[in-house]
Amino acid sequence: MSEVDKSRIMRPFLGSAPRVVGGDGRSVLAPGSRLDLAFRRAPWRVQALLPGDSGGTAPDSHRLPPHAIAASDSPYIRLVPPSQRRTGADACPGALDVHRAADGGLARVRVPGGRLRAEQLHRLADLAVDLGDGALELTSRANLQLRGLAPGAELELGAELAAVGLLPSLTHEKVRNIMASPLGPGDLVAELDAAVCAERELADLPGRFLFALDSGAGDVAWSRADLAALPVGDSVALLVGGVDHGVRVAPDQVVPAMIVCSKAFLRVRDEQWRIAELPDTSVIVAALVDQEAQGQPFEARIPVTISPTERVTPGTPPTGGPIGPVVFADGGLGVGAAVPLGRLTAEQARALGDVVITPWRGVVVRGDLPELGLITDPSAPGIGVTSCAGRPHCHKALADVRAAALAVSVPGRAVHWAGCGRRCGRPAGDVLDVVATTDGYLVDGRAIPGERVAEAVAQGRQD
Repeated sequence: MSEVDKSRIMRPFLGSAPRVVGGDGRSVLAPGSRLDLAFRRAPWRVQALLPGDSGGTAPDSHRLPPHAIAASDSPYIRLVPPSQRRTGADACPGALDVHRAADGGLARVRVPGGRLRAEQLHRLADLAVDLGDGALELTSRANLQLRGLAPGAELELGAELAAVGLLPSLTHEKVRNIMASPLGPGDLVAELDAAVCAERELADLPGRFLFALDSGAGDVAWSRADLAALPVGDSVALLVGGVDHGVRVAPDQVVPAMIVCSKAFLRVRDEQWRIAELPDTSVIVAALVDQEAQGQPFEARIPVTISPTERVTPGTPPTGGPIGPVVFADGGLGVGAAVPLGRLTAEQARALGDVVITPWRGVVVRGDLPELGLITDPSAPGIGVTSCAGRPHCHKALADVRAAALAVSVPGRAVHWAGCGRRCGRPAGDVLDVVATTDGYLVDGRAIPGERVAEAVAQGRQD
């Protein structure tokens, strides 16, 4: 355990402090000790265990992977060195399992439905300054990212997130990907989040797996979600893998139906990360229809109907989301704003109260919005402009795409700037693709010299 630096303190996430055990199962810290641990040279991983015997060991039969048991169920934590990690594992970053980028660690904080209380947002702003590069990155799934983390900072970050309710589960934190209509009610978001975290096996969902709860506005139902709920008349259409198979459930059965479908995906998936990647997505629908075959108890079975003819046709995702004056589903008034390139400074975040982060890298607030340099004009050139981190923040990037994106001042079609062919952070829908190459850029597949890219993008946004 010489790799472990005991110079920082990570407070327990839930309940009394866990016992830390080494790779041989021997106790390293006695019960009741505080988690006085941080990572130094090796990116060790926190792993939850079922309780072993009273002597401090955790027998092999009780050992589970990091994602297999909720923290509240386990008084044991194991530190797993990189050599013991599963090959081909989900590489999506989390709040604790950070991605090592060129500018330091990148942590992704899941924010179900994008809903943040003021104290949560302000604490995140403080953490961005204390641990990161001073800004919060908004993602296309309405989550947040902190960049520039030093090795070991993820443990302090995790403890602080847990203290303000942003890390309710160590094991499910990367699967709490829930998009929701920004102006809709948040009750269903909280219900689905709690249900996902309560199902131990759903911790095995890939970090790319996405739920979407559409209020009926049609703004997030067609966001390439694995499972999406869209009200249709008195019932709710459950879209599976982005397709309406005719599945209809009652409004109060949306969450249970999504849980059944998520479990079905885990049973049938092989190497697939998303439902749409399955050879036949109808197997998920079949599992929901024939719940008896799935072992669902009779009293827990969900009434499901299949509409043989009525199908919801895909809509077009909005380019910038709610911008300017807005009306919430409950009649409340507010303001929507785009965040330039999705980077919210700590100063801007501290000036906001309760917010909803939108999947278009913007924010919605109730009441008035202070003057913060955010974009509230839906015709402004910055609407619909997104980019990856680019140089010098990413090892793979071939250009400083953020700077290039800010240089284009023509409004129009949504555009995404990418530093390489991976196109990280690309939003759904009709998007002008600008991809850096060794010789310049590809603009919607056309090779363009670097000195002409601004002109080509301006023209592409107007076409």
